[in-house]
Amino acid sequence: MNRYYFDHAATTPVAPEVIKVITDSLTNDFGNVSSTHFFGQREKLKLRNARKVMADEIHADLNEIYFTSGATESNNTVIRQVALKRANEGRHLITTSVEHPSVLNVMKYLSEHGYEVTFLPVNDTGAINLNDLKNALRPDTILVSIMAANNETGSLMPIKEIGKTLKDHTAWFHVDATQALGIEAIDVKELNIDFLSVSAHKIYGPKGIGFLYKNQKLVIPPLLLGGEQENKFRAGTTNLPLIMGFEAAMKLCTPKNEQEWAIIYREYKQIIIDELKNSGIEFEINGDLDHSLPQTINLWLKDIPSQVLIPRLDLDGFAVSAGSACTAGSAEDSHVLLAMYPDNLKRVRESIRISFGRDNNKNDVVKLAEELVKQVTHLKQKGQ
Repeated sequence: MNRYYFDHAATTPVAPEVIKVITDSLTNDFGNVSSTHFFGQREKLKLRNARKVMADEIHADLNEIYFTSGATESNNTVIRQVALKRANEGRHLITTSVEHPSVLNVMKYLSEHGYEVTFLPVNDTGAINLNDLKNALRPDTILVSIMAANNETGSLMPIKEIGKTLKDHTAWFHVDATQALGIEAIDVKELNIDFLSVSAHKIYGPKGIGFLYKNQKLVIPPLLLGGEQENKFRAGTTNLPLIMGFEAAMKLCTPKNEQEWAIIYREYKQIIIDELKNSGIEFEINGDLDHSLPQTINLWLKDIPSQVLIPRLDLDGFAVSAGSACTAGSAEDSHVLLAMYPDNLKRVRESIRISFGRDNNKNDVVKLAEELVKQVTHLKQKGQ
């Protein structure tokens, strides 16, 4: 049986070019970048080159990029350490109700330890109202943490406008850009972003590696203590093979490639939408197609529970999801859809996420669309 992968928002297949680079690095780059001999210094130069590739992608300076194990570590580092560093200035933080668990759970932890957190609501497109942010800001607000794009719906936040709002405020601005990297153009200076988190495995790189951008003017204590790696900010022996793989994946994210794939992904979305419409399937799009990532679509398939539909699709070879992979297997409903549609629990429990990638083609998408119609029609007839 052929299998088709449509869950790229959870993770992407590692690109062949990336696998080759990692394999070569595992074989040849065995030196420790902290060593002063030839092998260590050779690897140190490769690390510097990789750091420059990351910096150039988001228009940052070389010394503002810190490699981490991924966005979860980066998010934890920023939120916990800013709270620690600025506790005497204020104990109020702002985020949204639809953030990734690696942000929400840290915020909840802080709220139980002497800090006050404002969780901004979102509208039915998944975006915040800027007036809500302005009204929530206080003299003792020390950090605003808002994602660039949502991992369940692809909804885009007004990051540029948020940056402008915070420009004259003392609060620091953190953005989880994990889903947006490689698709949306990011300029941390232009957007007034102080901290930015990403993971490699969302852009066809390896799991277990990411980076944190930190404005060089700002100082926070390290989350991990030990050696002096990453300019004394992130202790632990440098994982050069994964960093080299990340660099290779990032090099695939050229503006030309990003634009071309965005067009293709939007065509894929339209194939799904047209097939559902032409087949008379009752559905609605969660969010706003015009203000969302091109590769992600979240659908409410009316009267079809996602917990019934998704396993049936999987049995026939089609991998989709109901939301974040970080909460998969949980009995809890999607906090993102609950925030968007608080009065419609039925909609929350009848929605699926489809996220496209470079390994999909038009024929694959047509087959998925036809399979959706087939399964929905069958389940309707059974009275699901």
